[in-house]
This record gives sequence, C-alpha cells and structure tokens, in this order.
Amino acid sequence: MPLINKTRSHSAVPGPRAELARLRAVLTVFFALDGFVFAGWVVRIPDIKERTGASASALGLALLGVSAGAVVTMTLTGRLCRRYGSHPVTVVCAVLLSLSVALPPLTRSAPVLGAVLLLFGAAYGGINVAFNSAAVDLVAALRRPIMPSFHAAFSLGGMVGAGLGGLVAGSLSPAEHLTGLTVVGLLVTLVAGRVLLRCPVPAPPDRAPRAQAQPRRPVRRTRVLVVTFGLIALCTAYGEGAMADWGALHLKEDLHASPGLAAAGYSCFALAMTLGRLTGTTLLERLGRTRTVVAGGTVAAAGMVLGSLAPSVWAALFGFAVTGLGLANIFPVAVERAGALGGPGGVATASTLGYGGMLLGPPAIGFMADWFSLPAALTSVAVLAAIAVLITLATRRAADPA
Repeated sequence: MPLINKTRSHSAVPGPRAELARLRAVLTVFFALDGFVFAGWVVRIPDIKERTGASASALGLALLGVSAGAVVTMTLTGRLCRRYGSHPVTVVCAVLLSLSVALPPLTRSAPVLGAVLLLFGAAYGGINVAFNSAAVDLVAALRRPIMPSFHAAFSLGGMVGAGLGGLVAGSLSPAEHLTGLTVVGLLVTLVAGRVLLRCPVPAPPDRAPRAQAQPRRPVRRTRVLVVTFGLIALCTAYGEGAMADWGALHLKEDLHASPGLAAAGYSCFALAMTLGRLTGTTLLERLGRTRTVVAGGTVAAAGMVLGSLAPSVWAALFGFAVTGLGLANIFPVAVERAGALGGPGGVATASTLGYGGMLLGPPAIGFMADWFSLPAALTSVAVLAAIAVLITLATRRAADPA
C-alpha cells in the first residue's frame, strides 16, 4: 500500500481539460443517482417487510436476490464494457435501475420479492462496475487520487435519498415513493446520458518512465495483491450494505424509533461517509493510503460497536455516523490500488469482491439476527472492519513496489 502513499501535486492531462472536467461532472451525477435510488429502496424495506409478512430470515433470502443478480452481472459487465465501452453500458444500466426500483412494492410474498430483486440487483451491479471503470480511466488520465470524490457523490445521493424517504414515509406508500424514484431516475439519465455518450474515453498518460524505474512484479504476486485489496473492499463494503438494509430496521424494532427517525439512521451514516469522502483526496495526499485505511477501519469498528449495542436511538445514530466516517475512503482506496496493480482486470476483481460483500452481508445478517439478535448480528460489521485493518497492516510491505 505504500505504493500510493506518494501522490503528484500536478496533473498530466492528455487532451482538452474541458472534456475531462465535463466527464468528471457527468460521472459524478451517475454516482449520485445510483446512491439516491438505492437509498430510496432501502429506507422502505421495513414497510415492504410488513407488506410481504416475511420473517428476518425470509427477508434475508429475498435480499439475496439483489446479491445474486449483482454478482452475476458484475462478471459480465466487464466484457460488455470492453466490447461496447463503459459509457454506453453505464447509461443502459441506469435505465434498468430506474425501472426496476418500482417493482418491490408490487410484490406480496418473499419469494416473489426475491425474484424481482434479481433484476434490481443486476442493474445495480452493472452500473457500479461500468461507472467505476469509467472513473478509473479518468483517474489515470488526471493522475490524481480523485476516486473518493466519485464515491462521495454516491454517499451524497444516498443521504438525500434516505432523507427524502424519511420525509415521505408517513405520507406516501412504498409504491408511490419508489415510482417517483423511477421518474426521477429516467429524467436524470435522459439528460446526463446524452452528455456521457458524447464524452470520449480519456487516454491514459505515458507510463513508460515509471515502468522503467520500478521492477515488475511477478504475475502471481500481483494477482494475490489484487485479491487482497478486494478482500479489504469486501470487509468494509459489508458494513455499508448492512447499514443500508438493516440499520433502519434495528432502530425501529429494537429501539422503537418512529419510521421517520428510523430512516434517519442511514441518512446519518451516509452524511458522515459523504463528508469523509469529500475530504478524501486531501486526506490521502497528507496521510497516505495505509494510514488512512488503518485509521478508518479502527474508527469504523468502534463506531459500529456503539451503533449496534447502544441502548438509545440517539447514541445509535451517533455510532452510525462514526461508522460512516471511518469506512468512507477504504473502499475507493482498495479499488484504486487494485486497478494500479492489475489494470482493468484488477478493478473488476476488487469491485466484484467489494460489492459482493455489500450485497451478501445483509442476507448473512438476517440469518444471524434469527439465530441471535439483530444488534448482535450488526456487531459483525465491526469485526470485519477490524479484519480489514489487520489485512492492511499484514500486507503493507508486500504492496510496496520496492
């Protein structure tokens, strides 16, 4: 990881700056839209759980539909991006995501909900791989660690989506709310998609001097390191998925919060994560990646212990916010490092493992909640954040190109 502790203060920008600035802006919009739509869905999960009459384990199995659809699509999206380009794939997946979010409230049983969530998960997984691939190309062209800014847009979209969901939870049914998200998503995609399709893929700068200055790693060692960064992404993304799908339910059922206050749990988490990522580039340039990941994982573990075991709603909300602040920059760093080591294949591997953790974590928590309790199940987020720290410390020297 010290490989990226040294960052450049200048940019070697190939091509017009205006084109790169426009591409950065429109990619930011799609990251924000993804977070907005996803958060709008997750804050209505308690209502949809009641509508379907599902138990915690049945709901966990239904949520596994999101995981299965996303993981399968992520495997295929890399090939689609190589064949058609990441920009068109991003636009198509945004349309599918916007349409599919309206379907869960129409279901009346957990199995049907799971089937519907297969489509939603497929669109969600596809757009995440597509726009992360486009973002990696832009980061390479600018040669600055700006990846956290894109993920900040996702978190900001999630915060707004969760906040809006909390405001309308008492006045709009889940069907009305999520249909509104479909309309907003399609309108944004219509406008932003036209811009993105006109933006050329930026060419990376010449890396020949750097390649000559540093010895090449053995292919097998590179693959191991890429998988290692993917595991770090998995451990931390697990927490984000858990907060999205189970945070509101924990506040409502265990701490007896009102629907609006329960929805604010994910909003606090998303706000803290947004603030952490907005300052992420500066933090990474000053502290370096290794210390940023270690500090973030430690803070997240402490915050989640408080958030899951606190006896009051306000203490839990504070714990959720601390968790979001700690997790903020770990996932972007892991994906960036995997891409620097393994190229597009490295990005795909780390993204698949990372988002797999985000999407497979909620079903696992559902089973643990039935076996033990939901607060006890949520402490697994703290455990995995601590594991990410240990992996980082154990591999920091192996990741050094020297």
